[in-house]
Amino acid sequence: MKRWQFWLGLLISAGFLYLALRGLRFGEVWGALQGANYWWLIPGIAIYFLGVWARAWRWHYLLRPLKKISTRAMFPIVTIGYMGNNIYPARAGEVLRAYVLKRKEGVAVSASLATILVERIFDGVVMLMFVFVNLPELARLSGASGVVGSIQTVALWGTLAFVGALAVFLVTAMMPVSAARLYGWFVDRCLPARFRERVRGLLDKFLSGLASLRSPRDVLMVFVTSLVIWLFETGKYWFVMHAFGFRVSFFALMLMNGIVNLATTIPSAPGYVGTFDAPGIAVLKAYGVNGALAAGYTLVLHVALWVPITALGAWYMTKESLSWGQVQKAMGDTREAGEIPA
Repeated sequence: MKRWQFWLGLLISAGFLYLALRGLRFGEVWGALQGANYWWLIPGIAIYFLGVWARAWRWHYLLRPLKKISTRAMFPIVTIGYMGNNIYPARAGEVLRAYVLKRKEGVAVSASLATILVERIFDGVVMLMFVFVNLPELARLSGASGVVGSIQTVALWGTLAFVGALAVFLVTAMMPVSAARLYGWFVDRCLPARFRERVRGLLDKFLSGLASLRSPRDVLMVFVTSLVIWLFETGKYWFVMHAFGFRVSFFALMLMNGIVNLATTIPSAPGYVGTFDAPGIAVLKAYGVNGALAAGYTLVLHVALWVPITALGAWYMTKESLSWGQVQKAMGDTREAGEIPA
């Protein structure tokens, strides 16, 4: 990883941690943690892994035009990728799972990265839906929640970004010949001759990864699956809430899930330290939950989201006899071969 990205992430995480922890009495937070009923984590973790299985199915569905791979075969690769996102900076797990997919199934890295980018765009759209479904609550949240800036403004710009990106991808996927002609025109006129063939090959493979978006039915299936995935994850929020002594509505937890996951798109330290916690605590405080209780809940939820998928992904990575050093070297070779950008 580039060092400046790592240090920038640490700095941003430190700022969000300051927002999360200021004004809290740590004795009260410890008391909330001691009083929790941790048996509720079991169904929470179980429903979360149903969501991970749904993620594997979605990726299998997006990859069908390239190669038919079973959901069962995709599941370990997805967990390895999410483990990578949790312990390496800059969402390196996305490149990691693209590499593991190539290693096991022979799918070009640039093509699988295109499908992963499609996943992220649909995830962003669903997160913004969770926010806008709860628009009446945003007025309360933006007042004294401790989150920097206006949530409404962030949601508006986020909508423009994600929906705009989705529109570009859909048009590109549905008009592949025109898209290839357009980027070919730019490549021929904007790049030195020695780079043109490599960049054309990279863009061709990337375009092939968008093939699943050419059918309205497939687009609808990916969207519905994305919605199911995030409802499963909100279900985990709901179960973990029952471990603590407060209650808010499922819609409030959808709002929390949406805001928290939009915040984690901000560069941060590995594991989304701070960027997950500060907005999570702020949402619950806006609903009248005691600050210490909100902090204890958010900490436990963060750990419960981080540890199981990271442990399982690490186990699958060990089973594949892979080390991060091997992956870095292989990715360098892949860049040299022109499959991903330098």
